Amino acid sequence: MLARTRTLALHGVDAIPVDVEIDIHRGLPAFSLVGLPDAAVRESRERVRAAIVNCGFEFPLKRITASLAPADLRKAGPGFDLAIAAAILVASEQLAAEPLAAWWLAGELALDGSIRRVPGLLAMAEAVAARGGGGIAVAASNAGEAHLVDGVGVAALGTLADLRLLARGELPPEPPTRPPPVAPGPLPDLADLRGQPGLRNALEVAAAGGHGVLIVGPPGAGKSLAARRLPSILPPLGRAEAIEVTKIASVAGRPPPDGTLSGRPFRAPHHTISAAGLVGGGSPPRPGEITLAHRGVLFLDELGEFNRSSLEALRQPLEDGWVTIARARSSITFPAGFQLIAAANPCPCGHGEASDRCNCSRERIAAYAARLSGALADRFDIAQRVEQPSADALAGDPGEASATVAARVMAARERQEARLGPGRTNASMSQAELAVHVALGEAAGVALAEGHASYGLSGRGWNRVLKVARTCADLEGANEVGTEHVNTALALRRRSGS
Repeated sequence: MLARTRTLALHGVDAIPVDVEIDIHRGLPAFSLVGLPDAAVRESRERVRAAIVNCGFEFPLKRITASLAPADLRKAGPGFDLAIAAAILVASEQLAAEPLAAWWLAGELALDGSIRRVPGLLAMAEAVAARGGGGIAVAASNAGEAHLVDGVGVAALGTLADLRLLARGELPPEPPTRPPPVAPGPLPDLADLRGQPGLRNALEVAAAGGHGVLIVGPPGAGKSLAARRLPSILPPLGRAEAIEVTKIASVAGRPPPDGTLSGRPFRAPHHTISAAGLVGGGSPPRPGEITLAHRGVLFLDELGEFNRSSLEALRQPLEDGWVTIARARSSITFPAGFQLIAAANPCPCGHGEASDRCNCSRERIAAYAARLSGALADRFDIAQRVEQPSADALAGDPGEASATVAARVMAARERQEARLGPGRTNASMSQAELAVHVALGEAAGVALAEGHASYGLSGRGWNRVLKVARTCADLEGANEVGTEHVNTALALRRRSGS
């Protein structure tokens, strides 16, 4: 007898429908699984067999063929267990087919028949909603994640035995409830950064406009301390952004306990990370650090210690906001709209060529600097050179608290969203949008031309100065970009001291 059920397979951060077809006919007992399954899917045969028996059903001692369609899509992970087991029970006439046909099934089976949560459930629920809605039957621990999507009925199953109730219509969908956002933990306060007024201002401008920042200075100057306090002055995620970030975390197997994430991601990978770990890769391709930092901050500490190949892989995602991982069978696109913050020493020893404490040769300094190509350096909107603060500055009063700075940042972001659209920042402006929203007066145009001549700005650098100038104007509540805003943007780009 032939039976069909429906489930979903993850493809990047999205989900694709998969039909599970089971054929049971006479012959020597066997259980074959086809449709490009990976090892975890192939092993489902043993999990399904044990779960069916341990939940009081009868496992058919016949020849069973399970097909996962489409056949040319590689299937990975244990999330197909529930749909395979349900199809076997329908094909062996232990469950009614028609009631189950209305449900999408996703869950991993334990040997005792209990149902475990699977990664990427939010993406699966969104795929169900995009196909006209309906119901999705999942593990009880996955139900909160599925409830985040409107228009999708959710059936929470504890064990495989609950399929009897679902097939009889005795397990109605749970009432739609939207779990509250998961509040982030306490963030370190910007008031801890002392003796670096220029760096504080750079962080505020970067947070307001979504700009990338490169901080260069000796050890102990506060580079890492400053970068780790940037999230405390960023605005919280909007509803759509929170869903997007939560979906990525779920696909990566790191969903919140319940509800959506409200704090922006902050990722700080070690400098030994590979290019695949940074931008994504593997088989099947998995999201890398730049995707896990989507809508948040990617912090690269000790930038000069990263492999050049890893750093160069960032160039295209920084421009496009997404990255495509190409494989022989298919290609997967991951979102990568992150804000890049990097910290670097001026030389291998860290003190800088101008310091009496530096013992690095010119060759070592040149080789160290060459790890950051000019093309990647040009993609930082803001570059700051810092020095170690004095004893008086460290012992002095703390600076403004994060809450005070965050209020100004929020006001500037609201002006940008009113101008560009929800979730947009000045850093994402296109060439056409620059022409419309950054019309310089005569004096401001002269200041930019002089800066171009003095600092040898590239075409990209010219545009990025305009974007930072627009952010400086937004922080002041100014409608027009003036000369003072252009001069500030130029100063922020030329690695000036604090």
